[in-house]
Amino acid sequence: MKTRELADYLDEILKIKEIEDKSLNGLVVDNKGEVNKIALAVDASLDAFKEAGRIGADFLFVHHGLWWGKPFPISGWTYERMRLLLDKNIALYVAHLPLDSHPELGNNVQAVGSLNWPIKGDFGEDNGLFFGKEIFFDPCRKLEEIVNDLRGKLKAKPIVWDFGPEKVKRMGYIAGGAIQFLPQVVEEGLDTYITGEPAHSYYWMAKEEKVNVIFIGHYLSETFGVKAVGKHLAHKFSLKAEFLNLPTGY
Repeated sequence: MKTRELADYLDEILKIKEIEDKSLNGLVVDNKGEVNKIALAVDASLDAFKEAGRIGADFLFVHHGLWWGKPFPISGWTYERMRLLLDKNIALYVAHLPLDSHPELGNNVQAVGSLNWPIKGDFGEDNGLFFGKEIFFDPCRKLEEIVNDLRGKLKAKPIVWDFGPEKVKRMGYIAGGAIQFLPQVVEEGLDTYITGEPAHSYYWMAKEEKVNVIFIGHYLSETFGVKAVGKHLAHKFSLKAEFLNLPTGY
């Protein structure tokens, strides 16, 4: 398959050019023009590039890319990354916010779907775009049961701020580093919020507003959409696709 054809397809289904993002998304590093095997990873890193080369991939799809709003020199560690991609003929494709917000392949909808939790609607609005999902339990579920779901079905190791009710009715879910949406949780009257990574600065707000917050890991929470893209492309184009599991501990 032609590299540009695959990139154009991803641009279209993920609405790459329609969604504003600090991340430079889309095809950011080209190869010699052909794709035979796709590797997928959460982060653009030297380890990911080496592993993609080791398995013979010539196209790497990542969620966290290389450029975040400002140009920087291709020297030192950035040079080593770029050199490896070019030497191994690996194209690099990035989808950050477009993957988080996608209604079918997104990190959020994929994770919540795998938990079989009832989705009430979208949650977590920023500049007209919704990133997460609201879950509505009727009857209510115990906080302990929700944490056990996350441990059992997602293999998460949750950090729990159990400041809210023991019985959960309305809950928000946003993958990654999205604790900054806690004020929306409070404003909309949700009693529990799940995201990836904790932040010291929101601890007291959660406690004083009596909201449960569960952190399942930034990395883990953003594997689900990446894996879904791999399965979709493998089925759509009969290409080999392999997810590279390179956890960061966060």
